[in-house]
Amino acid sequence: MTLKQKIGHFFFPAVFINDSEEHIQEMESLIKNQHIGGLTFFHSRASAATNYERKKKVVFNDDSYQRLKELVTRYQKSAQTPLLISIDAEWGLAMRVEKTPQYPYAITLGALPESKSELVYQVGKQIALDLLSVGIHYNLAPLADINNNPKNPVIGYRSFGESKEKLSHFALEYVRGMSDAGVLSCLKHFPGHGNTSIDSHLDLPILNETLNELLDNELFPFIEGIKNNVDSIMIGHLAVPALNDGKNTSATLSQNVIEGLLRKRLGHEGLVISDALNMHSVSKLYSKKGQLEWEAFNAGNDVLCFAENVIEGIDEILKNATPERIEASYGRIMQCKNKVGLLKNSAARGDMNFEASSILNTEIAKHSLTIVKDFDAEKLVHQPSKKDSLAVVTLCNTSNNAFTAELATKLNFKSIEIKNENSDQASEIIQNLDQCETVVLALFLPKAKPANNFDIASEIVAFISKIMQTKQCIFYLFGNPYALQNIPNLTLAKGIVQVYQDFNEFQKNAANQLLTGSTTVGSLPINVSFL
Repeated sequence: MTLKQKIGHFFFPAVFINDSEEHIQEMESLIKNQHIGGLTFFHSRASAATNYERKKKVVFNDDSYQRLKELVTRYQKSAQTPLLISIDAEWGLAMRVEKTPQYPYAITLGALPESKSELVYQVGKQIALDLLSVGIHYNLAPLADINNNPKNPVIGYRSFGESKEKLSHFALEYVRGMSDAGVLSCLKHFPGHGNTSIDSHLDLPILNETLNELLDNELFPFIEGIKNNVDSIMIGHLAVPALNDGKNTSATLSQNVIEGLLRKRLGHEGLVISDALNMHSVSKLYSKKGQLEWEAFNAGNDVLCFAENVIEGIDEILKNATPERIEASYGRIMQCKNKVGLLKNSAARGDMNFEASSILNTEIAKHSLTIVKDFDAEKLVHQPSKKDSLAVVTLCNTSNNAFTAELATKLNFKSIEIKNENSDQASEIIQNLDQCETVVLALFLPKAKPANNFDIASEIVAFISKIMQTKQCIFYLFGNPYALQNIPNLTLAKGIVQVYQDFNEFQKNAANQLLTGSTTVGSLPINVSFL
């Protein structure tokens, strides 16, 4: 194989499950003629992060799973050397593919006691098995970012929490589960995206910590990963002036960060992959096509994820890189392909297992449920002082309400639902609660990201504020626990329960805990201060 053909292996362009035949054929040609080393799958062009933030319409397709499986097979046939197919599936294929098993967010797993870390291992293993069922051998997960900035617009629910020790332990359990199933993992986003308030898909975050501060906190999970021979580390589009002579150079383009810190000082010998090169924090830096790809490779990245200028990038690297550097990166990529058996067999194997995912989610729901503020359920719910004095109000939920349905098997109460799209009814509903003493509020967050207050309608926020002041409230939050900080008058609640996910398994478990008074072992993986 020539040096130019080996350079082609560094490129992992984006491919889309729901794409046009014209684009698919273009990619087949690129794979064949440029000796591409791998691909990174996304749902559709509109759902890719930088497009999604522009609110482009995403068209869903119930056949995405089968289409993905077929496309992987089709693209592999175009390759002379089997492609290393990657996808970002932090909480399972469902992150990108409709009607596939979904597992809890990392922040939910972070609520588990450390004695239940086996459940995190099982999540990693089950996700890996789902990926193998479509022929994917490389998961761009998990996050090793520490949740130390509650205003972070993009990490939050994707991180295991604030404790660097617990986060490291859980991240490595997730990695171990994937590895045992035969799928590569990736710790991200080096040197740590947690303490930022800017989304690197859109602009360049800046970390102002010193090297010693980074070594003590942000870098700790990566150091633990390196000790355990993690397969790969993704470099984040973050500027760390302390590591770049005071310059705001993205870590993805910094030899000081990758070659100096990650390789030489910390001793990482595995694969280094860039974050997506289409992200606005770096994609607009160079007018010359191929220059960004060369700069990223020159900085120390082995894999150029979501490279948009493949042909030009190959030419720039061939023109500027030494043969030794090319051989080193090529060797690391081939080593990874060999580890997962790609060089012998790239075919998909196994099937999705919805039953296994449901059983696992039930166990996680049971052990992650967190009582933030304890309350006397017997007095407030089971033995009300008068008839018709209990109400259960579901907020923002637009799907089946398993929580209320489960409660209804044992309790008599007034059931009210206020959907986000009908939030103008909220003020009128307050009058329907005049006779009620106790109100169970079940808030289902419309979005996991904190932008626009998790998309909770302002009328619903006003409703919660009013009810908290006038009734005995027990508050259940189904979603990102950072939202607790945005709930008005939450300190007035008689009880607060954090449920994390809106899966049926989590809803039923929360209801059963209220009905039975069973003990809970989950704990908030982050610190929150109530309004």
